Amino acid sequence: MCIDFLYQLRSQRRHFVKFVLSLCLFIALNIFKTIEGAADCEIQYIIRFLNARNVLPSEIHNQICQVYGDNAMSDGMVRKWVQMLNEGQKNVHNEARSGRSSFVNDDLVRKVNERVLDDRHFTISDLSLHFPQISRTL
Repeated sequence: MCIDFLYQLRSQRRHFVKFVLSLCLFIALNIFKTIEGAADCEIQYIIRFLNARNVLPSEIHNQICQVYGDNAMSDGMVRKWVQMLNEGQKNVHNEARSGRSSFVNDDLVRKVNERVLDDRHFTISDLSLHFPQISRTL
């Protein structure tokens, strides 16, 4: 009789503990605010920190979504950053990308300003004719 009572008490206690933990988790998830508009490098620093603490990429993504919202960074991108960090990447800022380099310089800006001030009816077509390096479609 006494042993049955102890088993029931232990079972009820286990259910009570699960209930309290679930309630605490619910409260924690609904109390914290989400941070909108975080810079990519801010999130990448967090990935770097959590990765150094051996947190799994899926859990890193979970934590980022809880704080920054579901659209902050995809799970695949988190995994990509974890892989790059594990391969030795140290800089979390975006590297310069390959592609067409910028041709705009102070001299070109000065020349275009002079041309526009000389003729207020200056059009994009005129701009393209006088400065062939500038596209008509901008």
